[in-house]
Amino acid sequence: MTLNYADVGEILKMIDSSSCTEVVLELDGIKLVVRKGGQSSSTADQSATLSSTTLSPPASTKATSESLVPAVKSLASSGQGMADGEIIKSPMVGTYYSKPSPEDAPFATVGQKVKKGETLCLIEVMKLFTSVEATKEGILAAIFAEDGALVEFDQPLFSIS
Repeated sequence: MTLNYADVGEILKMIDSSSCTEVVLELDGIKLVVRKGGQSSSTADQSATLSSTTLSPPASTKATSESLVPAVKSLASSGQGMADGEIIKSPMVGTYYSKPSPEDAPFATVGQKVKKGETLCLIEVMKLFTSVEATKEGILAAIFAEDGALVEFDQPLFSIS
């Protein structure tokens, strides 16, 4: 697998929208180190590190992060749907997909009975898809993410009662 400029741009967008402060990605002899807040590191692999002059994260991290998850924040603050059951959270930063392809039906809908291990959604990171599965059997009480939306690590996605 090779990295191109579009891949690096997508990685930077995901990092910008997440709450992490440093990400180190090593792939095929290339090491990409991204730090938020201008922190410096004393250990850098000079032979394969991409310099911050070549790649720099977008300037307004706070505004971007806050604008991406207002619905989840309002649901979390109101407690709507969250106290009713077990919360399933995103295992990573990525794009949320409720169905396997645009033409297909969603994996799960509110009110549907789900079994433990059943796929509820997909999270995509750099063309790699990870399925998020039900952690218990029950009724899907709430879905907290929208199809195609960027989700953060540990962001609530579902509630199962």
